[in-house]
Amino acid sequence: MTAYQEPDEGPLEGRNLAVYMGLGALFIAALVVCNLVSNKFIEIDLGFKTFVISVGILPYPLTFLVTDLLSEFYGKRRTDYVVFSGFAALLLVLIVIWLGGLFPALPFSTVNDQAYDVVFGNSVRVIVASMAAYIVAQLVDVRLFHFWKRVTRGKHLWVRNNFSTMLSQGVDSILVILILFVGVLPNGTMIQYMADAWLFKILMAALDTPFMYLGVWAYRKFVKA
Repeated sequence: MTAYQEPDEGPLEGRNLAVYMGLGALFIAALVVCNLVSNKFIEIDLGFKTFVISVGILPYPLTFLVTDLLSEFYGKRRTDYVVFSGFAALLLVLIVIWLGGLFPALPFSTVNDQAYDVVFGNSVRVIVASMAAYIVAQLVDVRLFHFWKRVTRGKHLWVRNNFSTMLSQGVDSILVILILFVGVLPNGTMIQYMADAWLFKILMAALDTPFMYLGVWAYRKFVKA
């Protein structure tokens, strides 16, 4: 039986480099956006269940799809680079928001100090919690992806895509709710938020499987051909 081999980590150039940079940019953009809009909570009724989730959860599963694609194409080390780059991007956002709050708004500013503090003051707390949960969950996702890839010897793409994402999304959901709301909300409410967030992310992870296969097909056809 052929042993599993990690993706080639030779020099990146041409289309291969363009895809790596494009996926990295998409990852960081989705990550930053989902943190900036995380303050708003909404209900989504899917018929069988009504989910109470943060708006930030809507684009967040995209980050796990991208890290799975990066892991498949470029290996663990290069995927970790993108994950840590995302952490650096969140840190930059945090610093800029903090600096913006140090200076008083001018009278003609369309956003006054109170409005800024209401939106971005909460964003600072959310981003700090998200950064802690994010770095753990994303690194878990990358390692689980490669674990399942080794176990299946590079076969059954859906196994590593779904199992790595579903488990790591659970880690993220539990950590971010605990950091944000422990001692603030009743335990039962926190558990409900964790369950809703995780179940919704599991559904999104299952729905992204066709896009994972499409991405792998496109990469092999247009980049590795």
